[in-house]
Amino acid sequence: MSTARVVRVPEAETPSGFYAAAEKIYPREIRGRFSRLRQGAVVLLLGLFYGIAWLQWNGRQALLFDLPARKFHVFGLTLWPQDFLYLALLLIIAALSLFFFTALAGRLWCGYACPQTVWTELYTWIEQWTEGPRSRRMKLDRGPWTLQKLWRKGLKQLLWLALAAYTGFTFVGYFTPIRTLGTQIASLTLGPWASFWIFLYSLATYGNAGFLREQVCKYMCPYARFQSAMFDKNTLIISYDQARGEPRGARRRGSAPRPQGLGDCIDCTLCVQVCPTGIDIRQGLQYECIACGACIDACDDVMDKMGTPRGLIRYTTEHAVHGTATHVLRVRILVYAALLITIAGALVYSLATRTPLILDVIRDRNALYREVAGERIENAYTLKVINLDERPHSYRLAASGIVQLTVMAPTGLITAPPGAVSALPARLQAPAGAAAGVHRIVLTLSAVDAPRIVVHENARFIGPTP
Repeated sequence: MSTARVVRVPEAETPSGFYAAAEKIYPREIRGRFSRLRQGAVVLLLGLFYGIAWLQWNGRQALLFDLPARKFHVFGLTLWPQDFLYLALLLIIAALSLFFFTALAGRLWCGYACPQTVWTELYTWIEQWTEGPRSRRMKLDRGPWTLQKLWRKGLKQLLWLALAAYTGFTFVGYFTPIRTLGTQIASLTLGPWASFWIFLYSLATYGNAGFLREQVCKYMCPYARFQSAMFDKNTLIISYDQARGEPRGARRRGSAPRPQGLGDCIDCTLCVQVCPTGIDIRQGLQYECIACGACIDACDDVMDKMGTPRGLIRYTTEHAVHGTATHVLRVRILVYAALLITIAGALVYSLATRTPLILDVIRDRNALYREVAGERIENAYTLKVINLDERPHSYRLAASGIVQLTVMAPTGLITAPPGAVSALPARLQAPAGAAAGVHRIVLTLSAVDAPRIVVHENARFIGPTP
């Protein structure tokens, strides 16, 4: 087995000792269980991202964040600015999920689901397809510019740009109906703001996944800096077993290492060569590690060839490495799990029992009350009826809180189209004797064609001072 160290080609020379230019990393291709898991995650997540934008639901785009109309369409659910609570709950659930899975199994998010990881993996596939395996890519970068180099580099950049442009188009397609967006691009009628956001997101994808890559994880992502606060000695991490692997050294395949005064590690450096961030996991856990498992696949393959057991590099805990018991169910995990279940349950219950109707009642500020015929007192209001449902409804207004309180207007049914805000004048009357002073009343708006849609709104009814 070769003992050659990993080679990095500097991207640029630095003229002074104050700044060291980043060295380009050439991840080696590897196959294994974690590699297949990463590939499956890439296909699944990108398939969802690129595919859901084209799904239709009841004649409209299934997932659409319509900012001009201030409506978010999520399949059969339409959310309005008044539903901000749901967004807050989703953000809390996302944060707690990150804490829970990080405390339980380290940086699973970074290794398999982070957009930076997913798009970098896809861009790396394109690079490997156009420029070849690791050794050929390194040789190509070191060599002079030839027709073959120009062709391979040009094809890679063309595919990168095309993917970045389609990614930007898809991203904007979640805020502007993607079919409309495609028609505007084809007819050259795309507006300036849509053009700006497509260009910006395309540029971000092209730069982050094509060039910055591991630099985003190491220097730009804040998660790499505070992840250690969520780790403890029972957290699953990728670790090198020093007791088993040291001292390192080359040996013949099939030979026992201990009689030769060696550990199981043959110092092949393949674990370094396959690492997308270029770290040496044998130096211990480092914040640059994104827990992708590539080093595990590489080391297991070497151990199979050398005839020694797998697991020299593995998912384990610090306690397990030092031979002490690991406690998966600990206070931190149980607290995170309880909070997640509680908040997620509250969100599901709230969505399931959500009433797709909002009633706002605004009193007429020009007059406290009016005396009308029949010794009655009248108050005027403005009703704002918001139909949050996907279909029109007819509603009936009722009022309670004062004896013989009567709705004088509107007297008939209130019809509201889907997603519409209707402003209606309303008048309530009550006997003068019962209406003296200030009273708290309740206005009830109920859908005649959907008995479950009922809302109650408090208001004030003001009469003459007793």
